[in-house]
Amino acid sequence: MSKAPLVLVDGSSYLYRAFHALPPLTNSKGQPTGAVKGVISMLRRMDKDYPGSVVAVIFDAKGKTFRDDIYSEYKAHRPPMPDDLRCQIEPIHNIIKAMGLPLLIIDGVEADDVIGTLARQATEQGVDVVVSTGDKDMAQLVTEHVTLVNTMTNTTMDREGVKEKFGIPAELIIDYLALMGDKVDNIPGVPGVGEKTALALLQNMGGLDAIYGDLEAVRELGFRGAKKMPEKLLENKESAYLSYELATIKVDVPLDCGPKDLLMDEADQTALLALYEDMEFKTWVKEIGQPVAGDDAGVSPANGGEAAPAAPATVTETEYETVLSEADFLRWLEALRQAEVFAFDTETTSLNYMEARVVGVSFAVEPGKAAYVPFGHDYLDAPEQLSETWVWQHLKPLLEDPDQKKVGQNLKYDMSVLANHGINLRGIAFDTMLESYVLDSAGSRHDMDTLAERHLDVQTIHFEDIAGKGAKQLTFNQIALEQAGPYAAEDADITLRLHQTLWPQLLATETLARVFNEIERPLVSVLSRIERNGAMIDSQLLGQQSVEIAERLDALEKQAFDLAGEEFNLGSTQQLGRILFEKLELPVIKKTPKGAPSTAEEVLQELALDYPLPKLLIEYRGLAKLKSTYTDKLPKMANPLTGRVHTSYHQAVTATGRLSSSDPNLQNIPIRTEEGRRIRKAFIAPKGYKIVAADYSQIELRIMAHLSGDAGLQSAFAQGLDVHRATAAEVFGVGVEQVTSEQRRSAKAINFGLIYGMSAFGLAKQLHVGRHEAQQYIDRYFERYPGVQRYMDETRVEAAEKGYVETLKGRRLYLPEINSRNGMRRQAAERTAINAPMQGTAADIIKLAMLDVDSWLASSEVDARMIMQVHDELVLEVAEDQVESVSEGLKARMESAMSLDVPLLVEAGVGDNWDEAH
Repeated sequence: MSKAPLVLVDGSSYLYRAFHALPPLTNSKGQPTGAVKGVISMLRRMDKDYPGSVVAVIFDAKGKTFRDDIYSEYKAHRPPMPDDLRCQIEPIHNIIKAMGLPLLIIDGVEADDVIGTLARQATEQGVDVVVSTGDKDMAQLVTEHVTLVNTMTNTTMDREGVKEKFGIPAELIIDYLALMGDKVDNIPGVPGVGEKTALALLQNMGGLDAIYGDLEAVRELGFRGAKKMPEKLLENKESAYLSYELATIKVDVPLDCGPKDLLMDEADQTALLALYEDMEFKTWVKEIGQPVAGDDAGVSPANGGEAAPAAPATVTETEYETVLSEADFLRWLEALRQAEVFAFDTETTSLNYMEARVVGVSFAVEPGKAAYVPFGHDYLDAPEQLSETWVWQHLKPLLEDPDQKKVGQNLKYDMSVLANHGINLRGIAFDTMLESYVLDSAGSRHDMDTLAERHLDVQTIHFEDIAGKGAKQLTFNQIALEQAGPYAAEDADITLRLHQTLWPQLLATETLARVFNEIERPLVSVLSRIERNGAMIDSQLLGQQSVEIAERLDALEKQAFDLAGEEFNLGSTQQLGRILFEKLELPVIKKTPKGAPSTAEEVLQELALDYPLPKLLIEYRGLAKLKSTYTDKLPKMANPLTGRVHTSYHQAVTATGRLSSSDPNLQNIPIRTEEGRRIRKAFIAPKGYKIVAADYSQIELRIMAHLSGDAGLQSAFAQGLDVHRATAAEVFGVGVEQVTSEQRRSAKAINFGLIYGMSAFGLAKQLHVGRHEAQQYIDRYFERYPGVQRYMDETRVEAAEKGYVETLKGRRLYLPEINSRNGMRRQAAERTAINAPMQGTAADIIKLAMLDVDSWLASSEVDARMIMQVHDELVLEVAEDQVESVSEGLKARMESAMSLDVPLLVEAGVGDNWDEAH
């Protein structure tokens, strides 16, 4: 076969994937450009990955295909193409032509059929084929000479890959699709046949013809429902064979050109330049050699925004050095001292910051040039390395110098690991992860590989590329310097280049630069300290709780068996579905994407209102999760040296600015159940200390009162009233003293429900009242609090105009669906627009409080340390004789973190454990 394969790109597949996967970028004219950027980036990558290959791009034609003639309902449920995607198709086609790539659009068939035909013809002519697609249906085309590649997931699929992914060979993929059907394309399939049933049939019987040739043999296969399956198959035989025909990719489409006619032309640089300039793809324009105003792929990640300054020149060649001599190290050290800012990164033995040791450091002072200094690689044939002690002796003063500016990617980790070596990293001026996060929290992931591809159009070396995967993956100290050096140096180089690209964009919007400088950047060192402080746990108490929960789970399981009338696996959704919906005949509230009755949590909650088994199952699931996630796991997570658990706080995960945590996840310990509160009892104070927990009271409602300017709401908070009781009095038309506990509960649901955008339907479900009654409550609420209604209405309009909303500190949340033609998506974006300023402002307030409290603790003689931040709560460990003064100081600093039109109220508690203090 030919060495250079023919590359066939499924343009239509990538068009939709790029549109939905990337943020809704626009240029300065308001023209959508995100899908164009995504598709062309992928094509540029294919061109690089397959040098010498012809890269042909195939798109679906407009109008109906032969499948619509066969089955009028084919793809009938697909929504029309969004307008802001439709208008990007012509620019994509024009750029492809200017790149010199063959472009095919054939009427009456789909892109899949054209690709299938060309793939068959090419392999018959002795040419291997690579099909670039994200469509699983294409797996049917895979042969010894046809491979699939998905650039969006960075995966390839050959014959073995098909078998590994689907459990069947490529020859049975059409039969698989025919049995299961396809909801996206509205291919009917055989009702009741899901993935497991289809695999059981195909793996044991073969294709459709074999199955229908011996239906009686199906009864003996042993899968659930096998006994009745022959009747079901026979009843739906016509549907199965129709589905087979619809799912089959044609390989005999009459084409005017064959594989040998597909030729690559020279790129038309003049046309490309004009197209890239029109789209404002600055980096690609620079490659061609002309300057352009604006930013890569547009001025902002939504509708509107300020044009950002030009990014640094594209690096075409890199110069990476592995430093093995003292003279070379000292030369680099001097360059670092002279640099206005340098990029810094560590390579370590572990991702666990409490256990990791540094095995080498990398740095960069100018784009394209970087160095790696190894000193802890422990394989036998390593070349001479510098002494670790000698390196730290020279590097420590620079790393601890607060005036020497450093930039890194997730420097919190590096700071914590350096602390293991007795180094206090200071001078953190920039962090590219946080720069990206503040620019657009929800626009993409903020890891370096993603950012490099998005902003620099660079495919970085992935750790798995040099370390392997799975159980045999090497740690960095085991990796040969030939691979370790370029990988580590690239990290520093890419970090510096990302900073030079992202920072000008932040500076272009003053409020965003302030969020970075005043909140996110200084928080890095605070969070690192909190993480390393850790929280002491009582492992014995947790072990006792595990035993008790296990006993309760056994009892619940027996009760479930009694209610079901048989034993079954409570963790199996299939068995549970059969019990609930077939045997007990409970109403089906919701179905899974594959058509089976759903047993999801919200379904069980609704069924639990009327039926005992779902109620029992909710309790069982909750306890099982507590046991596996906390009571069993926490003792194993305690650090052997400190005896404490050390969580990791994540600054760049949530869209609204709130922190999240993992290993362990402190945010998810339930506080409304007795079992959840018992887990908090296991977070204890050491001898001579107490736990002090300080929590903001109703902070989001207070922010709503400030944002809306509603006089009634502000008055309630100013007078120190119970705001839920005050709301109940207004909504139900009674005096505050006459409000019942039930009315207060309803008012609390209304208060919190409305700021989360709850509809009358949702409120009715929560309060267990009729929809009309719920709507009356909402109407009365807005009559009493008209400022809240006004705020919501104005926010929707402003969000639609700007494409984003802001917190009081200027943090932005972009809303890509705010002008969507899809009503459900638009309404979801509107709900987010109303709530995000409150959640985001609450996040800013707690972060500002943490900064102030940390500064106070560091500069005073107080014997106290922050050990946790959870939701709106700060948790400290405080010496017993200082509890009162620390509680007062903590409360005062939290309450003054931000000035609002209503007072911020903080409630502080004290105890020997977290539960007592909360």
